[in-house]
Amino acid sequence: MMDWQNVAAQLFPGGHTITEADNFLSGSAQVDGKPVAVIGTTDHTPIGIEIALAQAQAILKTVCEHPGRPILILVDTQGQRLRHRDEMLGINSYMAHLGKCVDLARRKGHTVIGLVYDQALSGGFITSGLIASACYALPEATIRVMGLPAMARITKVPEERLTELAKDNPVFAPGPENYLRMGGLHGIWDGDLAGELIRALADAKAGDERMALGLARGGRLMAHPVAQAVRVGSDVRPA
Repeated sequence: MMDWQNVAAQLFPGGHTITEADNFLSGSAQVDGKPVAVIGTTDHTPIGIEIALAQAQAILKTVCEHPGRPILILVDTQGQRLRHRDEMLGINSYMAHLGKCVDLARRKGHTVIGLVYDQALSGGFITSGLIASACYALPEATIRVMGLPAMARITKVPEERLTELAKDNPVFAPGPENYLRMGGLHGIWDGDLAGELIRALADAKAGDERMALGLARGGRLMAHPVAQAVRVGSDVRPA
């Protein structure tokens, strides 16, 4: 397990004001002489309604009080919290609210960078780092939207068959390398984390290039052509 203090020390050698409260991270730091807002989670915490609201509030506060300030999301979560209480209170709406806040920040001109420094699973990842302007991961990170045993139960495809498919198809396989091939990750950081963050902020694009990256890297071949066909109203057929 990679602790957030170690990661923060490498990302911000000049220091930071990040604090932890009930597995929720928030604060700020200087990156290349400019302020950056930082939010995130730690200890593989599941995203329940409290943390979803805390993250959303921190993002909205940055949008209101610091227009245009970049936002770094540090991701370490086992996914959406699976409790009857959260389900009854509408955890799906809280997660959607968080995703909308990230989208609002991007539309308002904030560069949002996600960094999976430990674990990223299911809804906790989808509504944070995965919809940032760009998402990166450390080499030792664990990333998956759904484990193969759970996927087998849902799809009714034998787990042995999914395991076989995962050897060649990144859609079925976990890990940062496979998400890099699919375009979900823009890169894997190994070494100078402070320098990597500076470059990521400088290189961030306003649009969403994940589908194009997945096509170029050979890990997600149909998403971009289908989206382009829908946009222009033409037919698309597999090569």
